[in-house]
Amino acid sequence: MRLPSTTAPDSTKAATAPDPIGWKVLAAMIVVLVLWASAFIAIRAVGDTISPGPLALGRQLVGAVVLVAIAAWRRPPLPGPRALVLIAVYGVLWFAGYTLVLNMAERHLDAGTVAMLVNIAPLLVALAAGVLLKEGFPRPLMVGIAIAFAGVVIIATGGIGADSEPIGIVLGILAAMLYASGVLVQKVALRSSDALSATWIGCVVGALVLLPFLPQTVVELSDAPAPAVLAVIYLGVGPSAVAFLLWAYVLKRSSAGATASATLAVPAIVVLLSWLLLGELPTLLGLIGGALCLAGVAWSRRRPRTTT
Repeated sequence: MRLPSTTAPDSTKAATAPDPIGWKVLAAMIVVLVLWASAFIAIRAVGDTISPGPLALGRQLVGAVVLVAIAAWRRPPLPGPRALVLIAVYGVLWFAGYTLVLNMAERHLDAGTVAMLVNIAPLLVALAAGVLLKEGFPRPLMVGIAIAFAGVVIIATGGIGADSEPIGIVLGILAAMLYASGVLVQKVALRSSDALSATWIGCVVGALVLLPFLPQTVVELSDAPAPAVLAVIYLGVGPSAVAFLLWAYVLKRSSAGATASATLAVPAIVVLLSWLLLGELPTLLGLIGGALCLAGVAWSRRRPRTTT
């Protein structure tokens, strides 16, 4: 189910038997997709109550507490100096930068439209990983991305987003760029770092970067209704701590391009959740586009045919 890895320890065994952890990677990826899709809904739901900075800081503080607790229990090895620098950069780009810009984008666009814009990122990751990380351009990956991106375009032109503002589109594209950069840096860091260590340190770095929002966070959370506070806690525990930990687990066992391409399924999930939870009804084109997203993800995960 995975793309062949250039670092497989036993190529003979891999060629004659199924990957024993393949189903675990797939299950972890599905959980990540659902949690990240739900984050778009939660952010949109509390956007009028908690501003982008406090929402980002509150989310990362909760996530950091959960991840540090897990790290204290599991006691993973600490990364070396080079990996530590890469993890810090990844924490700034993804946990801090991406989270903050995503929150800002969802104040100007609906959850579904932002999800579509953010999912330009897998294309950037796949293309950059093919060059910078020497992962190449396997045919199933490129065909799958083309199919899924066509689905994203269809959703964007006929989906649920009606309140588009130019600044929101710019912020959505910026979030995609931060996301793609974070994935690439994280992939390199995971070559010499434990997934749990990379995740908890990255989250702590992100929280530290966002600390200037602390006074505003205290004020807004004190005045916020209980559902909004619970949403912040959920974002920290689910989409941040659990999802990013599982993401690191998946990314360490798959190529950056193929793993990131799987997130093209997120817009379809967001459309469904928006319909069920926010009352944003998907159009026929939205449903067609979502189906193409899922089809593209499935195709990108195919193992390339080999000749003997």
